[in-house]
Amino acid sequence: MQRTPVTSSNIRSIGYDAGTTTLEVEFKDFSVYRYFGVPAQLHASLMNSASKGRFLANFIKNKFTYTQIK
Repeated sequence: MQRTPVTSSNIRSIGYDAGTTTLEVEFKDFSVYRYFGVPAQLHASLMNSASKGRFLANFIKNKFTYTQIK
């Protein structure tokens, strides 16, 4: 999955696959997580948020099934 670099203190890049509704987040420590079943609208809101780390913590983390892939 191709990820887009973002400006964030703890997130390096974010990718999204609309076909599988999978969100992929790469952190500054190079760990990568995939979140499953994330609606496209939520991904768009994340990308437009002023604080991507805070948005991820409040609306995605612990609300969707995920796996660490790296």
